[in-house]
Amino acid sequence: MSRYDEEAKYDRPKRRTRPRTKDRPTYDDAVVAFVTTRDRGRYTCWVGDTTTGRQVTAMKARQLGRKGVIVGDLVKLDGNATGDEGSLARIVEVLPRTTLLRRSADDDDPIERPLVANAEQLVIVVSVANPEPRTGLIDRFLVAAYDAGMRPLLCLTKTDLADPTPLLDAYRPLGVESVATQQGGDLEALREQLEGRTSVLVGHSGVGKSTLVNGIIPTAQRAIGVVNEVTGRGRHTSTSTVVLRLPDGGWIIDTPGIRSFGLAHVDADKLIDAFPDLADLTGDCPRACTHTELSPGCALDTAVAEGTADPERVTSFRRLLASREGREQKDPEQPT
Repeated sequence: MSRYDEEAKYDRPKRRTRPRTKDRPTYDDAVVAFVTTRDRGRYTCWVGDTTTGRQVTAMKARQLGRKGVIVGDLVKLDGNATGDEGSLARIVEVLPRTTLLRRSADDDDPIERPLVANAEQLVIVVSVANPEPRTGLIDRFLVAAYDAGMRPLLCLTKTDLADPTPLLDAYRPLGVESVATQQGGDLEALREQLEGRTSVLVGHSGVGKSTLVNGIIPTAQRAIGVVNEVTGRGRHTSTSTVVLRLPDGGWIIDTPGIRSFGLAHVDADKLIDAFPDLADLTGDCPRACTHTELSPGCALDTAVAEGTADPERVTSFRRLLASREGREQKDPEQPT
């Protein structure tokens, strides 16, 4: 026997494996669901319409890899999607998103953080007093809404404490729709704006988001905080994003109160696309024009001088640009 044959008997036997196939499962019979919460690798999904559907617990399938699944995603479920106690389905596919609300940690952080997918409306909740409105943060929410392709709605609270007119005047040139509410008052106008839509509520602490949610959905039982009399700021009573079903159809996605909203991921060119009348005027702008008041030769300035653009609308749009860049363009007639 040769030396080779003598050593060959110590070789490991080759494992027999089936050849890989290029065919992949199609999951044509998979159930489509709406992701409502995420908690430590488990996802709560809603299958069916808002009134007769069911909750299903699922986990992300291995083939999705590092693809993220966030609140608001429409996904395909494989496995046990009955929703029975102890059952667990698998998220095998994330369907294309129609909108994506994003933020960055701050204006110097280029890493975007997806917050909510497929929402149609961003409800910016602002109190006209106690705490005082912060137009810089409102502007940032508007930029995020336009970047995401969402419809912004300004919801003013506590209008029984102060006149909302100055705040409404500040956003009138942008064409942002608004509703006004009072403490303990009728919420019918807000209900009409929410019905049949998927809406995200945003705002800083103490503006009354939880009070609005409890008024619209009495069973929600969201915790309500108070405003510090010294600092004029509210405490964080909501600590996680919660999706709630509306009685007459639609969803409310309530987010924790925040005090900053980074916009490093937003492209200025995409922002102006949300204002078609102004975007049409920028065709004659110099290359790499930022459309701010500091941009020499900007066609918006020419249009204002020639009377073909509303100067208030241009000023308001530039205020959004300044907010995106981490600057606040202040107007002494606007509330701070």
